[in-house]
Amino acid sequence: MKTAVFIERDAILNEVRVGPKHQITPSSLEEFKVIPEAVEPLRQLRSAGLVLIVTTNQPGVSRGTLPRRELDRMHDILRRVFPLDDLLICTHDENDRCPCRKPKPGLLIEAAFKWHLDLDRCFVISDKWQDAEAARTAGCTSLLIRSPWVGPVHHDFILPDLESVVAKVLQLGPTPAPVPAATPRRRPVAIG
Repeated sequence: MKTAVFIERDAILNEVRVGPKHQITPSSLEEFKVIPEAVEPLRQLRSAGLVLIVTTNQPGVSRGTLPRRELDRMHDILRRVFPLDDLLICTHDENDRCPCRKPKPGLLIEAAFKWHLDLDRCFVISDKWQDAEAARTAGCTSLLIRSPWVGPVHHDFILPDLESVVAKVLQLGPTPAPVPAATPRRRPVAIG
Protein backbone atom coordinates (compact mmCIF):
# COMPACT_ATOMS: atom_id res chain seq x y z
CA MET A 1 0.00 0.00 0.00
CA LYS A 2 1.19 3.50 -0.86
CA THR A 3 1.34 6.69 1.20
CA ALA A 4 -0.07 9.93 -0.19
CA VAL A 5 -0.20 13.59 0.65
CA PHE A 6 -3.55 15.21 -0.13
CA ILE A 7 -3.12 18.90 -0.87
CA GLU A 8 -5.84 21.55 -0.85
CA ARG A 9 -5.56 23.61 -4.02
CA ASP A 10 -6.69 27.12 -3.04
CA ALA A 11 -4.21 29.21 -1.00
CA ILE A 12 -1.71 26.33 -1.01
CA LEU A 13 -0.95 25.99 -4.75
CA ASN A 14 -2.72 29.06 -6.14
CA GLU A 15 -3.51 32.53 -4.88
CA VAL A 16 -6.94 33.47 -3.56
CA ARG A 17 -8.55 36.73 -2.57
CA VAL A 18 -9.61 37.13 1.05
CA GLY A 19 -13.27 37.87 1.71
CA PRO A 20 -14.89 38.73 5.03
CA LYS A 21 -16.00 35.15 5.77
CA HIS A 22 -14.09 32.94 3.36
CA GLN A 23 -11.53 32.81 0.59
CA ILE A 24 -12.60 33.85 -2.90
CA THR A 25 -11.23 31.41 -5.43
CA PRO A 26 -10.32 32.29 -9.02
CA SER A 27 -13.25 32.15 -11.42
CA SER A 28 -11.27 32.66 -14.62
CA LEU A 29 -7.90 31.74 -16.06
CA GLU A 30 -6.87 35.40 -15.86
CA GLU A 31 -7.40 35.35 -12.07
CA PHE A 32 -5.54 32.05 -11.62
CA LYS A 33 -2.00 32.58 -10.29
CA VAL A 34 0.11 29.71 -8.99
CA ILE A 35 2.27 30.11 -5.89
CA PRO A 36 5.78 29.37 -7.20
CA GLU A 37 7.21 28.96 -3.67
CA ALA A 38 5.17 25.73 -3.35
CA VAL A 39 7.09 23.93 -6.12
CA GLU A 40 10.19 22.99 -4.12
CA PRO A 41 8.35 21.70 -1.02
CA LEU A 42 6.24 19.47 -3.26
CA ARG A 43 9.38 18.20 -5.00
CA GLN A 44 10.74 17.23 -1.58
CA LEU A 45 7.59 15.21 -0.87
CA ARG A 46 7.82 13.53 -4.28
CA SER A 47 11.51 12.71 -3.71
CA ALA A 48 10.51 10.97 -0.46
CA GLY A 49 8.32 8.60 -2.50
CA LEU A 50 4.95 10.08 -1.56
CA VAL A 51 2.00 10.18 -3.97
CA LEU A 52 0.83 13.81 -4.40
CA ILE A 53 -2.91 14.31 -4.90
CA VAL A 54 -4.74 17.64 -5.02
CA THR A 55 -8.27 17.56 -3.62
CA THR A 56 -10.48 20.58 -4.13
CA ASN A 57 -14.08 21.73 -3.79
CA GLN A 58 -15.02 23.84 -6.80
CA PRO A 59 -18.74 24.60 -6.40
CA GLY A 60 -18.54 27.47 -8.90
CA VAL A 61 -19.03 24.86 -11.64
CA SER A 62 -22.46 23.77 -10.36
CA ARG A 63 -23.38 27.36 -9.45
CA GLY A 64 -22.60 28.52 -13.00
CA THR A 65 -19.92 31.02 -11.96
CA LEU A 66 -16.96 28.91 -13.14
CA PRO A 67 -17.09 27.27 -16.57
CA ARG A 68 -15.76 23.70 -16.48
CA ARG A 69 -13.44 24.52 -19.39
CA GLU A 70 -11.80 27.32 -17.34
CA LEU A 71 -11.38 24.96 -14.39
CA ASP A 72 -9.76 22.33 -16.63
CA ARG A 73 -7.37 24.96 -18.02
CA MET A 74 -6.42 26.02 -14.48
CA HIS A 75 -5.71 22.42 -13.57
CA ASP A 76 -3.62 21.90 -16.70
CA ILE A 77 -1.40 24.71 -15.41
CA LEU A 78 -1.14 23.04 -11.98
CA ARG A 79 -0.11 19.76 -13.59
CA ARG A 80 2.62 21.49 -15.60
CA VAL A 81 4.01 23.49 -12.65
CA PHE A 82 3.79 20.99 -9.78
CA PRO A 83 4.86 17.32 -9.56
CA LEU A 84 1.30 16.02 -9.05
CA ASP A 85 0.09 12.46 -9.46
CA ASP A 86 -3.61 13.26 -9.48
CA LEU A 87 -6.16 16.01 -9.04
CA LEU A 88 -9.62 15.17 -7.67
CA ILE A 89 -12.48 17.65 -7.78
CA CYS A 90 -15.91 18.01 -6.23
CA THR A 91 -17.93 20.46 -8.33
CA HIS A 92 -21.07 20.27 -6.18
CA ASP A 93 -22.65 22.99 -4.06
CA GLU A 94 -23.17 22.54 -0.29
CA ASN A 95 -26.89 21.93 -0.86
CA ASP A 96 -26.19 18.93 -3.11
CA ARG A 97 -25.09 16.89 -0.06
CA CYS A 98 -22.42 15.19 -2.14
CA PRO A 99 -20.29 12.59 -0.28
CA CYS A 100 -17.13 13.87 -2.02
CA ARG A 101 -17.56 17.51 -0.96
CA LYS A 102 -15.15 18.30 1.86
CA PRO A 103 -15.52 18.12 4.87
CA LYS A 104 -16.85 14.70 3.86
CA PRO A 105 -14.06 12.24 3.03
CA GLY A 106 -15.30 11.04 -0.37
CA LEU A 107 -12.36 12.40 -2.39
CA LEU A 108 -9.87 10.76 -0.01
CA ILE A 109 -11.72 7.44 -0.17
CA GLU A 110 -11.88 7.62 -3.98
CA ALA A 111 -8.12 8.27 -4.11
CA ALA A 112 -7.42 5.41 -1.70
CA PHE A 113 -9.24 3.00 -3.99
CA LYS A 114 -7.67 4.36 -7.18
CA TRP A 115 -4.08 4.58 -5.84
CA HIS A 116 -4.09 1.64 -3.37
CA LEU A 117 -3.45 3.91 -0.39
CA ASP A 118 -3.38 3.16 3.31
CA LEU A 119 -5.28 6.22 4.57
CA ASP A 120 -3.96 5.72 8.11
CA ARG A 121 -0.49 6.51 6.75
CA CYS A 122 -1.57 9.45 4.55
CA PHE A 123 -1.40 13.19 5.20
CA VAL A 124 -3.66 16.15 4.39
CA ILE A 125 -2.18 19.63 3.86
CA SER A 126 -4.50 22.63 3.94
CA ASP A 127 -5.34 25.90 5.61
CA LYS A 128 -9.05 25.08 6.09
CA TRP A 129 -11.05 23.18 8.69
CA GLN A 130 -12.96 21.24 6.01
CA ASP A 131 -9.80 19.38 5.02
CA ALA A 132 -8.91 18.67 8.66
CA GLU A 133 -12.38 17.18 9.20
CA ALA A 134 -12.11 15.04 6.05
CA ALA A 135 -8.68 13.85 7.27
CA ARG A 136 -10.06 12.95 10.70
CA THR A 137 -12.98 11.02 9.23
CA ALA A 138 -10.74 9.12 6.79
CA GLY A 139 -8.01 8.42 9.37
CA CYS A 140 -5.32 10.65 7.82
CA THR A 141 -2.97 13.03 9.65
CA SER A 142 -3.94 16.68 9.12
CA LEU A 143 -1.31 19.39 8.86
CA LEU A 144 -2.78 22.87 8.62
CA ILE A 145 -1.09 26.11 7.74
CA ARG A 146 -2.15 28.78 10.23
CA SER A 147 -5.01 30.84 8.77
CA PRO A 148 -8.36 32.39 9.77
CA TRP A 149 -10.06 29.30 8.29
CA VAL A 150 -8.52 26.63 10.54
CA GLY A 151 -11.61 26.56 12.77
CA PRO A 152 -12.23 24.63 15.99
CA VAL A 153 -12.35 21.10 14.51
CA HIS A 154 -9.82 18.39 15.34
CA HIS A 155 -6.47 18.82 13.62
CA ASP A 156 -3.18 17.08 14.24
CA PHE A 157 -0.78 19.97 13.58
CA ILE A 158 -1.00 23.71 12.87
CA LEU A 159 2.22 25.15 11.46
CA PRO A 160 3.22 28.59 10.14
CA ASP A 161 3.91 27.80 6.47
CA LEU A 162 4.15 25.13 3.78
CA GLU A 163 7.87 24.56 4.37
CA SER A 164 7.19 23.72 8.04
CA VAL A 165 4.33 21.42 7.05
CA VAL A 166 6.49 19.54 4.55
CA ALA A 167 9.30 19.20 7.11
CA LYS A 168 6.78 17.70 9.58
CA VAL A 169 5.46 15.25 6.96
CA LEU A 170 9.01 14.13 6.18
CA GLN A 171 9.72 13.77 9.91
CA LEU A 172 6.59 11.66 10.52
CA GLY A 173 6.97 9.26 7.64
CA PRO A 174 6.40 7.78 5.00
CA THR A 175 6.60 4.65 7.06
CA PRO A 176 6.65 1.34 5.27
CA ALA A 177 3.47 -0.66 5.50
CA PRO A 178 3.67 -3.43 8.08
CA VAL A 179 4.58 -6.78 6.56
CA PRO A 180 2.52 -9.70 7.83
CA ALA A 181 4.51 -12.29 9.69
CA ALA A 182 5.43 -15.27 7.58
CA THR A 183 3.88 -18.58 8.47
CA PRO A 184 6.55 -21.24 8.92
CA ARG A 185 6.38 -23.95 6.30
CA ARG A 186 6.29 -27.52 7.35
CA ARG A 187 8.68 -29.83 5.69
CA PRO A 188 7.24 -32.97 4.25
CA VAL A 189 7.95 -35.93 6.42
CA ALA A 190 9.35 -38.97 4.65
CA ILE A 191 7.60 -42.11 5.66
CA GLY A 192 9.34 -45.38 5.64
